[in-house]
Amino acid sequence: MTTMHPPAPFWIVKCPDCSGEQTMFSRPATTVNCSVCGATLATPTGGLAKLRGELLRPAV
Repeated sequence: MTTMHPPAPFWIVKCPDCSGEQTMFSRPATTVNCSVCGATLATPTGGLAKLRGELLRPAV
């Protein structure tokens, strides 16, 4: 029997440069950039992302 895992959590992050908000995966495989200004919001670590932006809340 296969165990079902809950969906991976997503975060809403605020850009430190332009204050834009963006939804991102909490465990990214690549660098996450702001879709408004292009600033780096998060970098991969092999686990939870290392945030440069501010974590506002989990996305529902």
